[in-house]
Amino acid sequence: QVQLVESGGGLVQPGGSLRLSCAASGRAFSIYAMGWYRQAPKKQRELVAAITSGGSTSYADSVKGRFTISRDNAKSTVYLQMNSLKPEDTAVYYCNAVLGGGDYLPWGQGTQVTVSS
Repeated sequence: QVQLVESGGGLVQPGGSLRLSCAASGRAFSIYAMGWYRQAPKKQRELVAAITSGGSTSYADSVKGRFTISRDNAKSTVYLQMNSLKPEDTAVYYCNAVLGGGDYLPWGQGTQVTVSS
């Protein structure tokens, strides 16, 4: 079974950058479309960026032009480069497969991103 471990979060000032990483254990990582999700306090978890097994990407309107998702199948890792961060980007960020139908792999612990001056 695939296990997901996110890292790279932290405290950053508005306008700053962070790079998140998600390492996956287990086989078959490369066949999954993967996504970065985030959950802010008192809000539902939302998908902000996704990448297919072939490398096609898509983004939520709120992060388009600022965030870049990428993957390295040889390392079973997916990344999220976040630039021009805003306070409203503050959330716990998780990676997971994009399976549809409300199905997910087991969630990791997430990584906290706080954007504040």
